[in-house]
This record gives sequence, structure tokens and C-alpha cells, in this order.
Amino acid sequence: MMKCRTIYAVDASAAMIEYCRKQAEQKGLTNIVYSHSGLLSYEHSSELADAAVCVAVLHHLPDYWKQVALRRCCRMLKPKGRLLLFDVVFPSDTNNLQCEIDDWINAVKAMADARLAEEAVTHVKNEFSTYDWIMEGMIRRCGLQIDNAEYGKGFQATYLCTKR
Repeated sequence: MMKCRTIYAVDASAAMIEYCRKQAEQKGLTNIVYSHSGLLSYEHSSELADAAVCVAVLHHLPDYWKQVALRRCCRMLKPKGRLLLFDVVFPSDTNNLQCEIDDWINAVKAMADARLAEEAVTHVKNEFSTYDWIMEGMIRRCGLQIDNAEYGKGFQATYLCTKR
């Protein structure tokens, strides 16, 4: 049973697009339009969307490009359209972020393995996660209202937003 008329699957990774395609085929889904593209290059030329989902993408972009990407996402949405955004976001209300980062890396090592913990170290050193107050400001400035913001362990943040 289809719940969406059309789904637009967009990813910068060709491997992820192919994985999505195979999963959809196995489930008999035929209403998906695939695009090997990124937030900064995807051109949505179809009707405006009711909703968009952005998972673990923005931390790959410096803040300037995060804002550009969020504005592009917002332009794809109908008025009152919804955006679910999930990413790594650092808390601003901490006295010792470095200690929290160290605890996070040690927890990853204990739950998974040293390789995954090293990826967490690489994330902190080389990727572009930002603070909560900066992310929230970028979301609002692109024309979205934050309906709900949840901050979890491991610096995971989930925002449910509505286009104003």
C-alpha cells in the first residue's frame, strides 16, 4: 500500500542510491525517483514536497554551506511542509565539551570497536558539526519554524520543522 504519491531519493553516494533502489525493488515500491546528487547540487523541478528528510548530511558541510543547503531544502517544501533533520550537533550549555567528546569516543569504543571510535575522533577533528544555537539559528533563518528539538547521547540532534 503506497502512502506517498512520489518519493524523491537524493544522495551524493551512488552506492546509497543503488542500495535504496534494491530495497525498494524487493518491497515492490515503484513510486521513487532516484537522483545521484547532493544538497548543494540537486535541482528539484517537480511539484513542491509535503515533507523532506535530511539525515546525517549537514555535518559534512561548513556552516556557510549548511545554510545554503537548508535554504534549498526549504525551497523544495510547500507552505506548511515539514522537514525532519537529524545530525551531529554539539551542545552549547556545557562547561566542558572536550570531556563530553572524550566520554562519547570512549562509549563508542566500548559499544562497538576501536575502528568506529577512531571514526568518531576523525569526525570531531575533520568534519563540520556545529553548536545547537548556530544550527537552530540557521534553521529559523531559512524560513522554518522548529516545532520540536531533541538532543540525545552522542551529540545526536533531531529537529522537526515546519515551513512558515
